[in-house]
Amino acid sequence: MRTNLITRAGYLQLQQELDQLWRVDRRETTEKVAWAASLGDRSENADYKYNKQKLRQIDKRIRFLRKRLEVLKIVDYAPQQEGKVFFGAQVTIENDAGDTRTFRIVGPDEIYGRNDVISIDAPMARACLGKAVDDEVAVPTPTGIKQWYLVTIHYPDRTA
Repeated sequence: MRTNLITRAGYLQLQQELDQLWRVDRRETTEKVAWAASLGDRSENADYKYNKQKLRQIDKRIRFLRKRLEVLKIVDYAPQQEGKVFFGAQVTIENDAGDTRTFRIVGPDEIYGRNDVISIDAPMARACLGKAVDDEVAVPTPTGIKQWYLVTIHYPDRTA
């Protein structure tokens, strides 16, 4: 299951990626393909093959981003969220052994290449939703239920 929620910062980042791909990367790659094609025999032209493949990858990502941006719903901070864990919250949890974890709950499109966030679809995030500081969080894992305690809740995008 993939939730269609995203933070405003995440949405803007995807828009910037789409803009970069469409206006810069695709144009440069198309020029390289045209140049390599002008050299003649395309069957043994590594520049042509490589850039043609790269162009296909760029086009595939552009199509994906355009479709995805249409269905995403931006979730902004609301004062009613204060004191409880909802989408966009940065939380710190601790277990009985003293291990702590700090992460922000974001949409699945925002988690790649980062280790300070988790998807709202993750079991840990689902278990935290609606909880307040000092609440016990029971997280289902393959080895059984793990108990954590909610230590802090913070909303980084809070503008109030």
